[in-house]
Amino acid sequence: MLKRHTLIAAAALSLVAVAPAFAQTTAPAAASTPANPMVGGAPMYANKNIVENAANSKDHTTLVAAVKAAGLVETLQGTGPFTVFAPTNAAFAKLPPGTVEMLVKPENKAKLTKILTCHVVSANAMSPAIAKMIADDKGTHPVKTVGGCVLQAKMMGDKITLTDENGNVATVTIADVKQSNGVIHVIDTVLLPKG
Repeated sequence: MLKRHTLIAAAALSLVAVAPAFAQTTAPAAASTPANPMVGGAPMYANKNIVENAANSKDHTTLVAAVKAAGLVETLQGTGPFTVFAPTNAAFAKLPPGTVEMLVKPENKAKLTKILTCHVVSANAMSPAIAKMIADDKGTHPVKTVGGCVLQAKMMGDKITLTDENGNVATVTIADVKQSNGVIHVIDTVLLPKG
């Protein structure tokens, strides 16, 4: 049983009908749009999809391996839009020893898929829009994920935090990494479903 929190960003099953947790947000294209931040020592390209960019980040090798083991690569390469809260390798390392190795075994595919899809929202939600929703909801905004989990988004200073159904808290360490099919927000903890 997973007791620790660490963020796993991953795939959304487009066949799952879930009420959108975030209003669809689309910023108008502007010539002055800042470049994407570097993630894991690699440039992130707004014209590449979530899987293509994550595969280049040395900080997300565990996440990429988990997405492959869960069979979610094709989904996350789809048109989206997806907002993915992507846990780093260090986030996965916070889990009890042997947890990741156990989860990527074929017999645990359903459990792994549930964890990963609890890091995905069917929307393109940039951090200013999330911060506004948190403010509009008086400090806490419920975020319904594709995997059926409900995360609680809050602000801690100028950072967005997400609390899972077990009380584990992940902080967005790099926000607004634009993708061709959505956005990635890097997190420092894996978020886990209840139970």
